[in-house]
Amino acid sequence: MKRIAVLTSGGDSPGMNACIRAVVRAAVYNNMEVYGVRRGYNGMIKGDIFPMDSFSVSNIVQKGGTILKSARSMEFMTYEGRKKGYENLMNFGIEGLVAIGGNGTFTGAEIFFNEFGVPTVGAPGTIDNDLFGTDHTIGFDTAVNTALDAIDKIRDTADSHDRIFFIEVMGRDSGYIAIQSGLGGGAEMVMVPETDTSIEEVIDTLKSGWNRSKTSSIIVVAEGDEEGGAMEVAEKVRAHLPYADIKVTNLGHVQRGGAPTAFDRILASRLGAAAVKGLLEGRKNVMAGLINNEVVYTPFKDTITKSKPIHQDLINLVDILSV
Repeated sequence: MKRIAVLTSGGDSPGMNACIRAVVRAAVYNNMEVYGVRRGYNGMIKGDIFPMDSFSVSNIVQKGGTILKSARSMEFMTYEGRKKGYENLMNFGIEGLVAIGGNGTFTGAEIFFNEFGVPTVGAPGTIDNDLFGTDHTIGFDTAVNTALDAIDKIRDTADSHDRIFFIEVMGRDSGYIAIQSGLGGGAEMVMVPETDTSIEEVIDTLKSGWNRSKTSSIIVVAEGDEEGGAMEVAEKVRAHLPYADIKVTNLGHVQRGGAPTAFDRILASRLGAAAVKGLLEGRKNVMAGLINNEVVYTPFKDTITKSKPIHQDLINLVDILSV
């Protein structure tokens, strides 16, 4: 394989640029030509493909977002759209792809290979940390630290005013950001999709804290929790505790931006280089990930369909440390 392309697709995550850098430089190191595709699968369909070299990725390892930009492509969900993308890749003589993204990105790559035979190795770029086949996804550590910084600041005002704060964090259907930032921030409770937490349990926890003279509380709510987002949960609790001073903060997309942490830069660099190595070894339809600090390749169909549960010890630890 002598000519490959790299793209970023779906939601951006801190560390994507570090991964792009690693892909480009690993390709150059192995005497390969490398092309960038702007705006993911949309760019492939539109032929927005350009050559890259080592200088193309200078001074980006510390930057959030993605220099290749990202998009969610409705057209790529059609056969006609994928055919356009394939024809454009062939016009540039591209033999393989590195796709940096998450579940939707890898689903598209799997279908694309089955129809047109273009091998793809993925790198897990998503703050949600919800992909089977890797202990951490690129951007997750940065998102947790961003959320943690906000929780620390909110706790100051919660303590000053004797308030209850419900803080919503991202993660789609995964509670990884919630559980990690909640533990790190000393939250009294963390609500995640992986476990059922009733409003009655929330109320009991708050009352128990008051009985121990606790005057303020932080409850972290994952956006995919079965009881709803932080605003909905807060309203349900307020109906039972009308005398409580309850506030809501939704951290939103601030978690997707900012300079990546050292952990995410190194993770992204390892996985970008591993993706190129996988293509050179003839791998296809796999995601490069790290498990127990070792590079592994997991079939897309497994990353897409298999669940990645939160370790029960972490869930238990929230209860233990909130007494």
